[in-house]
Amino acid sequence: MTSSATLFIPCLVDAFYPNVAKAMVEILERLGLSLLYPLDQTCCGQPAYNAGYHREARKAALRFLYIFKNAEAIVCPSGSCVHMVRHHYLELFKKSPEKLKQAKQIAAKTYEFTEYLVEVLDITDIGAVYNGKVTYHESCHLRYGLQISKQPRQLIDKVRGCRLVEMEESDRCCGFGGSFSIKYPDISTALVDDKIDRIVATGADTVVGGDMGCLMNISGRLHRRGITTTVYHIAELLAMTSRGRKA
Repeated sequence: MTSSATLFIPCLVDAFYPNVAKAMVEILERLGLSLLYPLDQTCCGQPAYNAGYHREARKAALRFLYIFKNAEAIVCPSGSCVHMVRHHYLELFKKSPEKLKQAKQIAAKTYEFTEYLVEVLDITDIGAVYNGKVTYHESCHLRYGLQISKQPRQLIDKVRGCRLVEMEESDRCCGFGGSFSIKYPDISTALVDDKIDRIVATGADTVVGGDMGCLMNISGRLHRRGITTTVYHIAELLAMTSRGRKA
């Protein structure tokens, strides 16, 4: 069990959803951890990597290795960014033995938020309260890239007043996929509409997930369709001590 954690905050969270990072900080501090936040951290390089710009992605990855080299544990509220560090960094540095060694060391201590709570801290109940009917969206990188599926559900199950209702095919893609949603808007819209139909069918008043890219896509389409379902990152849900109020 680690006594300190270094925060890796993804670009979307930093720029558009700072409350997700604040919620994660509140929870980890509540659990007694000492937190560090390197102010000079930047993008992990995932957008460039996914677009085929591997040289540019490598520059971002090199910076990441340098900034986080002394961290005891690196915790991030994004499955896709953690997947980048754990898997694609090894691809980027496969021809550089020394950097590959560093990348493997970094990968071994980089955790997605719910994974860190359940697997490292061995905690599923953090005293959260939320009176609502919740359904959970499984993002692709989190579910299939990192094999993280039970941990978020274990945490949601312990939220007092919260009822978890599974949607049909919760692991089906929401259509975001980073630049995919920009390059192929018609396909993306069809996918997110299908996802929303499944959310609505559960009767849940709230949808929760672990990647803000997915949740941004889902939230935007819900709004455009006039559906009032609340959207939360799981950190925001877990930080609550009553519906609509954080600890």
